[in-house]
Amino acid sequence: MKRNPRKVAWTKAYRKGHGKELVEDTTFEMERRRNRPEKYNRSTVQKSVKAMKKILDIRSARQDRHYDNRMKGKKSRDQLEARRVLKNEIHLVRPLVAQQREAEEMERLKVPVADNQDMES
Repeated sequence: MKRNPRKVAWTKAYRKGHGKELVEDTTFEMERRRNRPEKYNRSTVQKSVKAMKKILDIRSARQDRHYDNRMKGKKSRDQLEARRVLKNEIHLVRPLVAQQREAEEMERLKVPVADNQDMES
């Protein structure tokens, strides 16, 4: 069965279209595959290695910023969802008085445990 990749949630096209991943990041252009052997200059290679480290830092900072932007309102949405669930299912939450009563009963039912020395004798 054929499906549109922009509508199937696990595809790259879906993730990019719905803002789940970085779409246009110039640091990705540096990773193109080159199949031709090249002659290298030592100073150029050293500069390139330093640039790669800097690019990795830039990419990670952009990814962190992208994640922070996506998660900006998540805490408030979670709180609203929790309030809604609590409002709809308040009958499942036991009152504080019942919890205190149960704790008092458990304290009353506790039996003191004898020390090891008493048992050895």
